[in-house]
Amino acid sequence: MEVPKIFESEYRFCEILWAHEPVTSSELVRLCNEALEWKKSTTYTVIRRLSERGVLKSEGAVVTSLISCEEVQSAESAEVVARTFSGSLPSFIAAFARKKNLSKQEIDEIQKIIDTYKE
Repeated sequence: MEVPKIFESEYRFCEILWAHEPVTSSELVRLCNEALEWKKSTTYTVIRRLSERGVLKSEGAVVTSLISCEEVQSAESAEVVARTFSGSLPSFIAAFARKKNLSKQEIDEIQKIIDTYKE
């Protein structure tokens, strides 16, 4: 299943949902008002839009995600690599590493990830 595109404000909403799900829509309204300063109508509009796109479901006033944070992050990352680096993950990593001084711990973590895929 292809992960639907989630825009910035929707992603911030999803972060709240992922942290509290399952959650009632009225509780989401309260949480979004506190964290995002959204009005009730904005929260309900985002719930409806994301529900229509298959990102979440709202049944009996309880909202749950249908797509995980990891799935969204993976899809977004793949899109950036495809669009900006012609699909080349090594080019992406090289560009990223040039701009950020990686710590030994970060390098070790990246190496562990690579090693798990070698096996």
